[in-house]
Amino acid sequence: MRVHAFCVLSNHYHLLVTDPEARLPAFVQYLDSLVARATNASLGRFEGFWAAAASYSAVAPAEPEDVVAKAAYVLANPVAAGLVRRGPEWPGLWTAPEQIGSATLVARRPKVFFSAEGYLPESVELPLTTPAGFASAAEFQARVAGQLRELEERSTRDVEREGRGFLGAARVLAQRSFARPAPGEPRFGLNPRVAARDKWKRIEAICRLKAFLADYRAAWRERRSGGSDVLFPAGTYHLRLMHGVQCAGAA
Repeated sequence: MRVHAFCVLSNHYHLLVTDPEARLPAFVQYLDSLVARATNASLGRFEGFWAAAASYSAVAPAEPEDVVAKAAYVLANPVAAGLVRRGPEWPGLWTAPEQIGSATLVARRPKVFFSAEGYLPESVELPLTTPAGFASAAEFQARVAGQLRELEERSTRDVEREGRGFLGAARVLAQRSFARPAPGEPRFGLNPRVAARDKWKRIEAICRLKAFLADYRAAWRERRSGGSDVLFPAGTYHLRLMHGVQCAGAA
């Protein structure tokens, strides 16, 4: 996985990544498993860590400008939630725009849960890469920083208009580890699969997704009927991985 930007909040995280080998499901499964087990071990708890209501939400940006918008959205999350006034004030893991394409982060193996005699190394490096479609890292950084400022200013106006105020980094850190958000989170809303500001690019992406689903369901029905050499569409994941079905083109 090529990681570009991220923001880890108190009860969920956002990632902006490129998946060149079509391994996103396995990556998320491995990451979430390690985070859940390690964090539970550090807190002395054993219950389920992640919400079980749904899987992760993966959104595919259609154009370079949509990638910029998603990066700014990810980094503006602590401000939009009324937690801090500016992204850099967030005390958790957060990517500064100037780090994308120029920084390599170093993480040391935690002492809790991970064995010193285990197979994982003592430290690892994570380069933050620039997404494809941009002339340089500097261009992408500048565009993300500009949109981030706009989102922060808009969110600040919204928070102040509603009279909520910002929680602040100190109060964020003072929260109890076992605390839960107040009820009332929206349910049964849209769960978008594509991000495109251009209407026709969005329609094109949705049409591709619908065509994939139609082709997949047709192949699945044929396989259920006894077909042994059914060709599934490119993008098929679980059946390709677990049952070795044939897929058209690159997976």
